[in-house]
Amino acid sequence: MGILDIFKKNNKPNNSTTDNGVLGPTFLDGLTEHIQNPKDLHSHEWRRQLKTTSGNKKFKIKFYGQLHEEYKNLIVGTEFAPSLVFAADPSTGQEILLFDGCKHGYNALFCDTFTDVQITNRPATNFYTDQDGKDIFEIVISTYNGIDYDDEFADQVDENGLIEIIDGTQIEYEKVKRNGYDTLQIWATNDNGKTVDFVSEELA
Repeated sequence: MGILDIFKKNNKPNNSTTDNGVLGPTFLDGLTEHIQNPKDLHSHEWRRQLKTTSGNKKFKIKFYGQLHEEYKNLIVGTEFAPSLVFAADPSTGQEILLFDGCKHGYNALFCDTFTDVQITNRPATNFYTDQDGKDIFEIVISTYNGIDYDDEFADQVDENGLIEIIDGTQIEYEKVKRNGYDTLQIWATNDNGKTVDFVSEELA
């Protein structure tokens, strides 16, 4: 059945897509496609469906982390470190990074610091299964980009277009704006057409 009504508007036909001019995470370049007639797309929201370079849209989900105690559909970090989530093509084994809590989002870039042990010792060996027992999904990713980077950081960008983040690394300013989103949501739809959000993070 594909992605459900949460992503499509069926009450009146139109030719709109998720192409609203907002740029998404740099690490997903070339790995997504637009959604036709998206429902309730915000002006500062980037939303796409995940797709491999070969055109596959069905994935297993691998992660480091744990399931939320109350909202058991959600992957969250552990007391040791933030979560790390990948989509894996079941036919080719290709893995696509979806979220790294040590590197993605405003707080990870400008507020929170992590040790090398925290960053590197997060094996993504858990496989996600929904409440129907399904483990292969279509995936939709949404980031919200409500931070006015130009207002807050423009005077900190050097002549080479680089800005220093909290760990001292110099990064391209345009890359920071795309990967420093303030909210992330990722949905999975199984082959029964049931959709759940499995990542929901406030990152600023």
